[in-house]
Amino acid sequence: MPWSYNYIAVKVSPLTLPSLGAVLILILIISTNFRFFGDSAASKILIASHTEENNPNLASDRVKKIAQQVTVRIITKAGAGSGVIIKRDGNKYTILTCKHVVGDNQEKQYQVLSPDGVIYPAQLQKTEGLGNLDLALVEFESHQDYQIAKFGDRKSLLAGAELYASGFPNYQYLKTDTMEDTRNWGRKAFRFTIGKFSWYLERSLPQGYQLGYTNEVEVGMSGGPVFNQQGEVVGINGRLKYPVQGIDVYTFADGTKPTTEMFQKMESLSWAIPIKTFQELKQK
Repeated sequence: MPWSYNYIAVKVSPLTLPSLGAVLILILIISTNFRFFGDSAASKILIASHTEENNPNLASDRVKKIAQQVTVRIITKAGAGSGVIIKRDGNKYTILTCKHVVGDNQEKQYQVLSPDGVIYPAQLQKTEGLGNLDLALVEFESHQDYQIAKFGDRKSLLAGAELYASGFPNYQYLKTDTMEDTRNWGRKAFRFTIGKFSWYLERSLPQGYQLGYTNEVEVGMSGGPVFNQQGEVVGINGRLKYPVQGIDVYTFADGTKPTTEMFQKMESLSWAIPIKTFQELKQK
């Protein structure tokens, strides 16, 4: 059917023409946007995605909320570290953390500070299946509903992509020259840092460390999760920047050492065990 138009004659003062033109342009923009996006769920996702691209803070805020819901603190008599909730079986929750967070505890007594600030007694699971990885599993029981972390794919680790690290530093500076132990701070000690993916080593460092990123990670954040932009766990924090031991710390698992150029780049990064490494072991 051919288009037809009806015209209405309207007497308009020349002074009103610019205003009328602006109104018509605004109506055209609004109607075009509504026709493009519509009201479907898929359209809402497109709008949200577009908004996050233009405002990265929205993406980091969303991931921070996830991090606060799945990151826990693990407290031992000797110290404290961090962990992430990865499984629920009835009232039993499983936490993934670093072996060096729980391994030096001779009393084998553990406590978990949950996402809602409750402290639970916890037990160390048998970790023979994790081999030489710097990983361990801890369990606690609760009737509360806690969120379970989702695992991300290595494909999400694109050069320069934002990564987010969370955990509980053992110390924080109140002033430039005053440092305080955070053991009794509760959830107030939680820290969330933003950085970028930098390096995935083809040859692993000892204990499974392969994922390098620019985030600041402090003592006590070991065992905490590293997230991609979708809020999925892609690694477990464990090694800090600029260790005092120097290049010897970066000897590869096969016994070889990096070149001086590689070492200079490696020491400027924090390092995590990729979650893929953990998944592959659990599937065996």
